[in-house]
Formats: sequence, C-alpha cells, structure tokens
Amino acid sequence: MATAFAPTLTAADRCDRCGAQAFIRARLAEDHELLFCAHHGREHIDKLRAVALEVVDETERLDETPSTPQV
Repeated sequence: MATAFAPTLTAADRCDRCGAQAFIRARLAEDHELLFCAHHGREHIDKLRAVALEVVDETERLDETPSTPQV
C-alpha cells in the first residue's frame, strides 16, 4: 500500500550527475548526500542502497497529474 507524503525534494534540488531535477536523495555518513534525477538514480539505486544510510526515492511523483489552478 502506498502512503501519501509531502515531498522532501523540490524543483531547486538538482541531480549531481547532470543537473536535472532530483527525485532521489541518498544520505551518506557524516551528513553527506547525493542527489539524482530519475534516470541516474535508477541507474545507481542498487549501489546507493548498499552504501547509503537512507535512500529517499520520490520518482513516483513523475506519474502524478499536476493540479490545475482554479480561476
């Protein structure tokens, strides 16, 4: 079952690899972190999970329908 949650990554968070919007954050030891877009995150997710203290994957947000502003 999926649980709705407030995103922790914003449009200001950028992929460390290519600069696109980040949807995956890997928290490492000593308060270091890596940010990845969906493409690069998926490419490295298994290795990240093996070494990271925490991996936040918000790629499901890519499937969301944006809300339409009410006029």
